[in-house]
Amino acid sequence: MNKRLMSGLIGLMAAQPVLAMDLVETYNKALTYDSGLAAAKATFEAQKAAVDVSKSALLPQIGASAEAQHIDVDGDAQDESYKSYNYGVNLTQPLFRADAWFRYDASKFQTKSAEAQYNLAQQQLILDVATAYFNVLRAQDTVTTAKATEAAIKRQYEQAQQQYDVGLIAITAVYEARASYDDSRSQRIAAENQLNVARERLARLTGEYADDLENLRRNFPLDRPSPMDPSAWETTALAQNWSIQSALYQLDASQSNLKEAKAGHYPTLDLNASYGKTRIEDGSALAASRADGTQGVIGLTLNVPLYSGGGTQAGVRQQRSLVTVAEEQLNTTRRDVRVNTRSLFLTVNNNIATASALEQTIVSRRSALDATRAGYEVGTRNIVEVLDAERAYYVSLRDFANARYDYVVNTLQLKQAAGTLSPQDLIDLNNWLSETAPGIEAIANESKVLDDPTEKP
Repeated sequence: MNKRLMSGLIGLMAAQPVLAMDLVETYNKALTYDSGLAAAKATFEAQKAAVDVSKSALLPQIGASAEAQHIDVDGDAQDESYKSYNYGVNLTQPLFRADAWFRYDASKFQTKSAEAQYNLAQQQLILDVATAYFNVLRAQDTVTTAKATEAAIKRQYEQAQQQYDVGLIAITAVYEARASYDDSRSQRIAAENQLNVARERLARLTGEYADDLENLRRNFPLDRPSPMDPSAWETTALAQNWSIQSALYQLDASQSNLKEAKAGHYPTLDLNASYGKTRIEDGSALAASRADGTQGVIGLTLNVPLYSGGGTQAGVRQQRSLVTVAEEQLNTTRRDVRVNTRSLFLTVNNNIATASALEQTIVSRRSALDATRAGYEVGTRNIVEVLDAERAYYVSLRDFANARYDYVVNTLQLKQAAGTLSPQDLIDLNNWLSETAPGIEAIANESKVLDDPTEKP
């Protein structure tokens, strides 16, 4: 009975329609599949363990030792053999080791740098998922436009062939129409291949192939960046960008490494303590003169380095150069983030203006298409002009959709540059997705542009 029930449930699930995948679902799949994020997390965990390793050099070192010896003495004054047993515990507590302290500081800074890199990897995954997601939608729109263009040019070619058959045009016009049709077919094939590539890149992040993706609603708002001041975005980026934070901590670590190298000239001081017991067997004369006993020792060990073959001085020069490298890398990162943030701010505003203009273009193209179709119905326009108007309308729909996709991706990139990008941005964006909004084809369906343009009422 349980088997039949399970079989029925599987059959019921299989009978359900496949729902379109949304952006948050895609991101959740990427969280558990993406290897780059997993590697960044493992690097962070490894560096945290490295802090404990470097810290251990500052803590007490305790060890136990044991020794067993068989001693045979053969001489004029003494001729005997005996066994000696020694065992005890040893304690070493570093009191002054400047190099170990600076090494510990460096490891803490490196851990903070690794944490910044991990946070950056999380933001990068958000951006990669959104970019790959909307690239699939972008490719789908391109395929739709390419198919509409191919259909329009095909009808041009068929009409040219008909006109040539009745002697209205020369054969060269047919050849030209045929060439245009073949070119449109190649563009459609290329567009379909780009769609497959886009799906592969999305599957690389999620481990799954999605045939249907939810798209942006028609009323998705294109809001201006807030605040509307590029300098404010730049200030936020310089303070919060994770690439800058990582480079800054790397500089701190390099400076600590330089201090560690200089500490090679400093003396070291350790506290040493030991407690042990000695036992002697099988030596009657020795046993009589030396009884078994215990011994406790406590003392200080001072080590003053005098000369190490020039290695300490060379290490200082090396670390000083590495500090300069870290400083220049930090300067480069800051400059790149500053330019990238301001450029993205301008780009997002340009995307808004472009989308607004293209939205008006859609209205104009639609009006032109309606007028051309009306002219065709009364005989003042031919089918080629109708198809050209339809193709231009599709192109305007595609360009408008691309402008919206560009706005979304560039807005997320702007937030990443500012260091404020978070999964909440995907959740907010996901609220504007809908399974019933499959791109430019839906808008075309609303306008009934998919109807046969040769059909007359």
